[in-house]
Amino acid sequence: MAVHADPDGPLHIQRLDDTDAPLHPPAPVTPAEVAALDEGAPRWVWRTARTYRALLAAGVRVARAHDVELVERLLVAAAGRFGAPHGLAAASARLAGLPEEPDPAPEADDEPPGLFRSAAPTGPETLAALVAVHAAQRRTLAADARLARVSAAESAGGIVAEEMRAEGLPWDAAVHDALLTAALGPRPAGSARPRRLAALADDIATAFGRPVNPDSPAEVLRAFGRVGVELPSTRSWVLKQVDHPAVAPLLAYKELARLHSAHGWAWLRTWVHDGRFRPEYVVGGVVSGRWATRGGGALQIPKAVRAAVRADPGNRLVVADAAQLEPRILAAMAGDAALARAGGRDQDSDLYAGLAHELFGGAGQDGRAKAKLAVLSAIYGQTSGDAGAHLALLRRRFPAAVEVVEAAARAGEEGRIVRSWLGRTCPPAAPGDEQPARARARGRFTRNFVVQATAAEWALVLLAELRAALHAAGDPARLVFFQHDEVLLHGPADGAGLAARLVQDAADTATRRLFGDTPVRIPVPGRVVGSYAEK
Repeated sequence: MAVHADPDGPLHIQRLDDTDAPLHPPAPVTPAEVAALDEGAPRWVWRTARTYRALLAAGVRVARAHDVELVERLLVAAAGRFGAPHGLAAASARLAGLPEEPDPAPEADDEPPGLFRSAAPTGPETLAALVAVHAAQRRTLAADARLARVSAAESAGGIVAEEMRAEGLPWDAAVHDALLTAALGPRPAGSARPRRLAALADDIATAFGRPVNPDSPAEVLRAFGRVGVELPSTRSWVLKQVDHPAVAPLLAYKELARLHSAHGWAWLRTWVHDGRFRPEYVVGGVVSGRWATRGGGALQIPKAVRAAVRADPGNRLVVADAAQLEPRILAAMAGDAALARAGGRDQDSDLYAGLAHELFGGAGQDGRAKAKLAVLSAIYGQTSGDAGAHLALLRRRFPAAVEVVEAAARAGEEGRIVRSWLGRTCPPAAPGDEQPARARARGRFTRNFVVQATAAEWALVLLAELRAALHAAGDPARLVFFQHDEVLLHGPADGAGLAARLVQDAADTATRRLFGDTPVRIPVPGRVVGSYAEK
């Protein structure tokens, strides 16, 4: 069922058969008619999940969809044209042998650009392009089962993202204001620094013996240079190595300034309305397939303001995050049963502690730290210091797992394309990447890409399975937040326990869907809490 919503206009749909041949001419419909049609479990075809907003605003949710623009982005990358325009206008132009239309800016009008603007578009005309592009995509996906699966998952992600935006993350503005006041002092007037930041700036000036603007890295570097300390940057880890009285207030200033700029009073005024934070998610917004956000910083809610995320009266939050996701994904990709056993099978299992027993004969903090360093060295390509020796030990004990990432690294260094488990494509090599230093850097990127992109695919399937399971159970809670390996649900208190169990069930199903009969289990324990800050 193809569907299109004109801006400020009606919804238009067109029934299709299995070959995308129209069964009926396009016609305007109401959201209620869409809801009735969805009971027959069609797959809705739309150009972007933003189309779904018109339905959600009317209280209508659909079961499944195919997002031609999200899918087109996957397909052009798989065809070796990573980053090529993937909007409906560009896809339609390619089919017609015409020059590709550039994709519109994210803030632009939701109407297709160029190709359709010039012809004074109507719903039926846009539907014709949508049907044609979808038919071409179906032919491509029929020949590649992996791409078909990741395309379905990506489209499901688009649905979940729009539903989470519509639902909104419960956010107590008064609590947020109180947290800011406790950390920064009273809200300042205009662009003045909050009291706490102003006091720290004075402490920094006193330590250097002259006024220094702590917001200016160049000025801070010059100030250190005047006292005989040459620094490459003002990053926190660099400053922590310096013995000077300005370091402590400067580090404190940097942390609080980041809170003030990223989630301060201006953020609160802009993003929180009627007790809800509604982020604009960008599905697959990172090359690995991880999500991004368009403003609002939803994927980086700092601990300092998490207490403002609290359930409505009579409701609870379920907070669930996947334990040590990427190492477990690597074990599943490699079919490495020994590494899977080290990870354990229950929700309390600690993969790094299990590996410490396997590699170093003990699970104390020192052994666990070494095991973690070994695994992260394999995934990220770190070899300096003790990392190289620990990685060598990991390679001898778990050769299959290490070979997965090292094969990807070799491919990257040689300028080849690597793909995730379901076929998401990494960016191609750029001119100059054959130079040794840049080749090694690309190898480190592709080494991590195969694991991180597969983990992102697993998370997409988790979201789709969880959404379906919640609906089948009568919606004991709704998805309201997602970041990489963590989900938050919100719903009535009496359904929170069931919702938490459904998260782990969905995680187990996602693992089976991707990897089949694997000994790997990815624990995603759900905590039922009143506030995101609760442990």
